[in-house]
Amino acid sequence: QVQLVESGGGLVQAGGSLRLSCVASRSVFSINAMNWYRQAPGKQRELVAGITSGGRATYVDSVKGRFTISKDNAKNTVYLQMNSLKPEDTAVYYCNAVWLGKEFWGQGTQVSVSS
Repeated sequence: QVQLVESGGGLVQAGGSLRLSCVASRSVFSINAMNWYRQAPGKQRELVAGITSGGRATYVDSVKGRFTISKDNAKNTVYLQMNSLKPEDTAVYYCNAVWLGKEFWGQGTQVSVSS
Protein backbone atom coordinates (compact mmCIF):
# COMPACT_ATOMS: atom_id res chain seq x y z
CA GLN A 1 0.00 0.00 0.00
CA VAL A 2 1.00 3.58 -0.66
CA GLN A 3 -0.71 6.48 1.06
CA LEU A 4 -0.40 9.86 -0.61
CA VAL A 5 -1.10 13.27 0.90
CA GLU A 6 -1.16 16.37 -1.30
CA SER A 7 -0.83 19.98 -0.23
CA GLY A 8 -0.07 23.38 -1.69
CA GLY A 9 -3.20 24.17 -3.65
CA GLY A 10 -4.95 27.50 -3.44
CA LEU A 11 -6.23 30.54 -5.26
CA VAL A 12 -3.81 32.53 -7.39
CA GLN A 13 -4.06 35.17 -10.09
CA ALA A 14 -3.16 34.40 -13.67
CA GLY A 15 0.58 34.54 -14.15
CA GLY A 16 1.23 33.47 -10.60
CA SER A 17 2.88 30.36 -9.20
CA LEU A 18 2.10 27.51 -6.85
CA ARG A 19 4.04 24.48 -5.69
CA LEU A 20 2.18 21.29 -4.95
CA SER A 21 3.64 18.63 -2.69
CA CYS A 22 2.80 14.96 -2.39
CA VAL A 23 4.15 13.02 0.55
CA ALA A 24 4.21 9.25 0.14
CA SER A 25 4.11 6.65 2.89
CA ARG A 26 7.03 4.79 1.38
CA SER A 27 10.21 5.68 -0.44
CA VAL A 28 9.44 7.39 -3.74
CA PHE A 29 12.69 5.95 -5.03
CA SER A 30 11.10 2.50 -4.86
CA ILE A 31 7.91 3.57 -6.63
CA ASN A 32 7.89 2.91 -10.37
CA ALA A 33 6.27 6.21 -11.29
CA MET A 34 4.83 9.22 -9.55
CA ASN A 35 2.34 11.35 -11.44
CA TRP A 36 0.23 14.44 -11.13
CA TYR A 37 -3.24 14.37 -12.65
CA ARG A 38 -5.88 17.06 -12.72
CA GLN A 39 -9.61 17.15 -13.19
CA ALA A 40 -11.54 20.27 -14.07
CA PRO A 41 -15.32 20.48 -13.59
CA GLY A 42 -17.11 18.58 -16.32
CA LYS A 43 -13.89 17.20 -17.78
CA GLN A 44 -12.05 13.92 -17.62
CA ARG A 45 -9.05 13.48 -15.40
CA GLU A 46 -5.86 14.11 -17.36
CA LEU A 47 -2.22 13.27 -16.75
CA VAL A 48 -0.27 16.49 -16.28
CA ALA A 49 3.23 15.31 -15.43
CA GLY A 50 5.04 12.17 -14.37
CA ILE A 51 8.43 11.16 -13.06
CA THR A 52 9.96 7.71 -13.03
CA SER A 53 11.98 6.13 -10.25
CA GLY A 54 15.06 7.05 -12.27
CA GLY A 55 14.03 10.68 -12.44
CA ARG A 56 12.84 10.97 -16.03
CA ALA A 57 10.05 13.51 -16.34
CA THR A 58 7.27 13.85 -18.88
CA TYR A 59 4.62 16.53 -19.36
CA VAL A 60 1.39 17.10 -21.22
CA ASP A 61 1.93 19.63 -23.99
CA SER A 62 -0.25 22.29 -22.38
CA VAL A 63 2.08 22.65 -19.37
CA LYS A 64 5.48 22.20 -20.98
CA GLY A 65 7.78 25.07 -20.11
CA ARG A 66 5.53 26.17 -17.23
CA PHE A 67 5.34 23.20 -14.86
CA THR A 68 8.20 21.20 -13.37
CA ILE A 69 7.88 17.86 -11.61
CA SER A 70 10.61 16.80 -9.20
CA LYS A 71 11.11 14.54 -6.25
CA ASP A 72 13.08 14.39 -3.04
CA ASN A 73 13.83 10.77 -2.24
CA ALA A 74 14.99 11.61 1.27
CA LYS A 75 11.64 13.26 2.06
CA ASN A 76 9.46 10.74 0.15
CA THR A 77 7.99 13.76 -1.59
CA VAL A 78 7.13 14.67 -5.15
CA TYR A 79 6.60 18.28 -6.16
CA LEU A 80 4.85 20.07 -8.97
CA GLN A 81 6.12 23.59 -9.47
CA MET A 82 3.55 25.51 -11.48
CA ASN A 83 4.53 28.86 -13.00
CA SER A 84 2.75 31.23 -15.36
CA LEU A 85 -0.57 29.78 -14.28
CA LYS A 86 -3.60 30.27 -16.50
CA PRO A 87 -7.32 30.14 -15.72
CA GLU A 88 -7.51 26.90 -17.69
CA ASP A 89 -5.17 25.31 -15.13
CA THR A 90 -7.99 25.48 -12.61
CA ALA A 91 -8.73 21.94 -11.41
CA VAL A 92 -8.38 19.49 -8.58
CA TYR A 93 -4.86 18.11 -8.74
CA TYR A 94 -4.26 14.51 -7.70
CA CYS A 95 -1.05 12.72 -6.85
CA ASN A 96 -0.78 9.20 -8.25
CA ALA A 97 1.70 6.41 -7.61
CA VAL A 98 2.26 3.27 -9.64
CA TRP A 99 3.84 0.50 -7.58
CA LEU A 100 3.97 -3.24 -8.19
CA GLY A 101 1.33 -2.94 -10.89
CA LYS A 102 -1.15 -1.08 -8.74
CA GLU A 103 -2.22 2.54 -8.68
CA PHE A 104 -2.69 4.66 -5.60
CA TRP A 105 -4.28 8.10 -5.31
CA GLY A 106 -4.22 11.03 -2.98
CA GLN A 107 -7.31 12.96 -1.96
CA GLY A 108 -6.63 15.89 -4.27
CA THR A 109 -5.91 19.56 -3.79
CA GLN A 110 -7.80 22.42 -5.42
CA VAL A 111 -5.97 24.89 -7.65
CA SER A 112 -7.95 27.92 -8.77
CA VAL A 113 -6.53 30.54 -11.12
CA SER A 114 -8.39 33.81 -11.53
CA SER A 115 -8.16 35.95 -14.64
